[in-house]
Amino acid sequence: MSAIAGILVTAMVTPALAVTGIAANNSIGMFENLPSYIKPDALAEKTNIYATQSDGSPILLASVFEQNREEVGWDQINQFVKDAVIATEDPRFYSHGGVDIASTLRAAAGNALETSASGASTISMQYVRNIQVQKAEAIQDEAQRDAAYEEATKTSIDRKLKEIKLAIGLEKEYSKDDILLGYLNIAPFGGRVYGIQSAAQYYFGVNASDLTLAQAASLIATVNEPNGLRIDEPENIEANQARRDKDVLASMLKEHKVTQAQYDEAIATPVTPNIVEPSTGCQTANAIAAGFFCDYVTHIVKNDQAFGPDEDTRWNNFKTGGYQIYTSLDVDLQNAAMAAMNANVPKVADFDLGSSLVTVQPGTGRVLAMVQNKDFSDDPEVTATNLGASAINYSTDYLYGGSTGFQVGSTYKIFTLAEWLKTGHSLGDIVNGSPGTLNLAQFKDSCTGGNGGTYSVKNDGGANPGNVTVLNATANSVNLAYLRMAQKLDQCEIRKTAEAFGVHRADGNPLGENPADVLGTNEIAPLTMAAAFAAVANEGTYCSPIAIDKILDAEGNELPVPTSTCSQAVAPNVAATMVTALEAVINSGTATASNPRDGIPHFGKTGTTDSEKDTWFVGASTELATAVWVGNVVGTVSIRNTSIGDQSGGNVRHSIWKQFMTDADGKYGGTEFPTADSTLVNGVQVQIPNLAGMSIDAAKAALTAAGFDFDDGGVVDSTAKAGTVDSSSPSGTATKGSTVTVYTSNGELRTVPNLVGLSPDAAKSAIAAAGIDSSQVVFNGPSSGNAKVTGSSPSSGEPIRFGTDKLRITTKAG
Repeated sequence: MSAIAGILVTAMVTPALAVTGIAANNSIGMFENLPSYIKPDALAEKTNIYATQSDGSPILLASVFEQNREEVGWDQINQFVKDAVIATEDPRFYSHGGVDIASTLRAAAGNALETSASGASTISMQYVRNIQVQKAEAIQDEAQRDAAYEEATKTSIDRKLKEIKLAIGLEKEYSKDDILLGYLNIAPFGGRVYGIQSAAQYYFGVNASDLTLAQAASLIATVNEPNGLRIDEPENIEANQARRDKDVLASMLKEHKVTQAQYDEAIATPVTPNIVEPSTGCQTANAIAAGFFCDYVTHIVKNDQAFGPDEDTRWNNFKTGGYQIYTSLDVDLQNAAMAAMNANVPKVADFDLGSSLVTVQPGTGRVLAMVQNKDFSDDPEVTATNLGASAINYSTDYLYGGSTGFQVGSTYKIFTLAEWLKTGHSLGDIVNGSPGTLNLAQFKDSCTGGNGGTYSVKNDGGANPGNVTVLNATANSVNLAYLRMAQKLDQCEIRKTAEAFGVHRADGNPLGENPADVLGTNEIAPLTMAAAFAAVANEGTYCSPIAIDKILDAEGNELPVPTSTCSQAVAPNVAATMVTALEAVINSGTATASNPRDGIPHFGKTGTTDSEKDTWFVGASTELATAVWVGNVVGTVSIRNTSIGDQSGGNVRHSIWKQFMTDADGKYGGTEFPTADSTLVNGVQVQIPNLAGMSIDAAKAALTAAGFDFDDGGVVDSTAKAGTVDSSSPSGTATKGSTVTVYTSNGELRTVPNLVGLSPDAAKSAIAAAGIDSSQVVFNGPSSGNAKVTGSSPSSGEPIRFGTDKLRITTKAG
């Protein structure tokens, strides 16, 4: 009874406390010791993610929210809503000081009979309770959150006392209109729908300002029991209409908030919901093929400390902060990318086929397009049954979408090329591109100390090109040439150069330390490769990828966003020379099928991994850099030996890239690349020593002294003395540092002398003098007397193998 007495005393003194602030006497000391102030926190609002349309205006990709709420102002709410809530919930709202005395007394009596522990809640008191619930739901720790929620919602007299005291304090700080507005913005309307604006949009497809009387009354009816009276569940419509008619509309008529005619019309109007599902999560971005990009943005928020000190805080801020996130995504390019993907790669194949396209803008790092051959879904039930859906983003790193990346094949050669040019070598340098077994101990690595053993490798298609220029080796992707280039470099420095281009493994582990990595054995994300090639197009300056241009908070204030960090990966003259080599790839080399041939200069590099399980083409114009990957998500099916759609699997990457870049060039254009450094293109030409007749050791010494690398080409058939140098490749001049292959004579060949006009005896003498055995000679005609030689086969000056080949001499009698 003492507790009940406290409620009665509290109810009776509230007008004085609320209006005059008079201090309470000792009989209500318990009440006075309760907290008297509560400040409404910023409401949890949905975060919206936007892309950019062709006219520059934003288009909504998706909304992410814990509570579907859009806070609105006083003038954005129809008067019917305000009148309905006051008439139904608190008719004396504008005259009391936060607590309605008469209602409180009735509730106190009811509490004594244990029939009600709530009741008598004014709008101010309900607002207080909703504020406390909102504060509880914002707590990150689950146990603390549950305890706070229980405290805010429990049915008890002490909670009611606290609620009353806080409501009185609230009314001292805020105007009645502000309290009513706050209540309408915070109130739950069932499920994850909060606030009158989101309720109006969800249940009736209109703004809160455009609600009819019948609609407004139906929504206010919901407030009494949000989940029991929500009208998106058909079984609740009858109960909602009953409360709407008997309580809400009846109260409005009684309180003279509506006329009899308005009342009659509303009563006659059935509750007819028009459910408009909100844009919930990144699945909705699939409408413009941007589900994976949207998911990438959410991972940026989760991972970047600009949004909070830890992932839980960052994600909660994202779901509740009411952010307006304006991304870098270009809808035109996104549509073109999806069209190219859909035209060439099915969502489902006989094996686990995956494909990705991602485009980065050189100089800014802005990600302009990101698609793959799947629909985005993070619903496990969907991905378990729909092979055309996935939650894994093939374009990004593991921490930004769950993919561990893919081996990039020969696209990785550009980092060896960069290091080659950085160290003063040129595109004109000649290297040995023939297959062979390499001594791993000859690969220098100042980071690890190097490797041991051997490495047998072949060129794509089994090619055996011999000595080739670096330009040719790049255009035709000659594996052995690049490995032998790497032998002249430091593997540690090649890795550092790759890292300067932003390259890293998608799984977060360090880049590999094996010479085979030169051929692209690291698993890397397509986004990473696109950004690296963008740096080549940007005169050697790497800019880290970014996907967010601007963020506004719920108040319209601009927030800090992750920015692109730009740094010089290689000098501009090195980058320009790299472009020259990589232009040859698309103009005349392994990627001619990718060339749009639309008048815009492009460069790029193909990549194919072991067993052809991954195929790539990464390239760029001055304006856009695009990576295309087609391969096995899991498995080792040969893409090259498989038909995908109506074409060979190995060509699919080219078809995607060409179709997309043709469309993209139409919007962004492109200019000529800077002129390459002539020295880095041609190198310093040096005279190759005349090695003929030298021993192999002497030839090696002479080449080394002249600044060339020596390569033993083995023994060949030759007329030179056995064991001496027959020839070299190249001969004449070559760039300093080039590899000169030296061939040694086996001494097995002889040169046929000029025998025409000689007598048979004189011919025999000349043949003997030339070192040709007499047993090899066959006369066609007289072999003595006054006959004359008229010809021979082989003829004069041609070689003949000693002891085996026949020398046929034609004679004619004199």
